[in-house]
Amino acid sequence: MIENIRVSKKASNQLITLKRRTRIPNWNTLCRWAFCVSLSEKNPPRDEDIPSDSPIEMTWKTFGGEFEGVYWALLLERCKNDGLQLDEKTLAKQFRLHLHRGIGYLAGNKKMYNISDFVQIGLENKSLSEDLS
Repeated sequence: MIENIRVSKKASNQLITLKRRTRIPNWNTLCRWAFCVSLSEKNPPRDEDIPSDSPIEMTWKTFGGEFEGVYWALLLERCKNDGLQLDEKTLAKQFRLHLHRGIGYLAGNKKMYNISDFVQIGLENKSLSEDLS
């Protein structure tokens, strides 16, 4: 299981922007939304090396809270559906890829100015990446 989560400096800046826009005070809440947004995409995230060069860090327990098992199951299911191995290294990398892709999607959405917009995007039944075009 993933122990600690540290985002990139770019993602850190994007999370700061999201925090300011939405007034959601906790990194873990924003990261949960970002992870789920990425999982909702039908295509797997682009394989890339993502640095862990920011001060934003949390444990898996903090990320998932009382639903950490649900987030873990979502990750396992997605990796299985994408035809990936379910070993620790692959799961950790896929989690990072999904988390960072989701943060980018949320931060890049020009329609997101407050928490109401944030919730509305979560309720819409379409891909968030469609809003970025």
